[in-house]
Amino acid sequence: MRYIAQVSHNIDDWSTRHSVLTMARRTAALINALDGDCPDPAEVADVLRAYGETDPVELTTRDVAGMRAASTLLREVFAAETTDGASGCLNRLLQKHTGPLRLTSHGGSTPWHPHLDHDDNAPWGEWLLASSCMALTVLVWDRQRPPGRICASSSCRNVFITQGSGPERRYCSRRCATRERVAAHRRSHSAAQPSETE
Repeated sequence: MRYIAQVSHNIDDWSTRHSVLTMARRTAALINALDGDCPDPAEVADVLRAYGETDPVELTTRDVAGMRAASTLLREVFAAETTDGASGCLNRLLQKHTGPLRLTSHGGSTPWHPHLDHDDNAPWGEWLLASSCMALTVLVWDRQRPPGRICASSSCRNVFITQGSGPERRYCSRRCATRERVAAHRRSHSAAQPSETE
């Protein structure tokens, strides 16, 4: 009985770490980590570990290049302004870049879960694109709205997952929101000041 309780606990822990929302947040975090000319494989591996990937996570520059190409395609989903736009983008990605839906337990090392990549040992870029499409698709289905967006701050390119029932977020963080509010206040304050030539 003790063994069964331990297995059940491990499955619950695994399910929490691999929920659809967690996987969607992982997608956003990876897109942000992969944005730039030369993402550091160690930093990308740290993001994977933070979202439940178990060691060893050893990424080569070639792995990161494949993941970066996938993240560029996924960014289009976050750029979509409407549910129709996000759904259309996801449909194109699913049709062109993923395999048929299947269940895997990775040879009994994990609980059964769905995959859309072609193989349990698919390259990291293919895995990122397929698993992200799965998570973002379920969020669109569940919420009937785009799953995320790009930060509205002109000085930020981060993507983030929108969530909750309150007003839709425009910024990836409080820091970006505060920076934009301060900038808007300064612009309105300087516009209200009479010029010295008047």
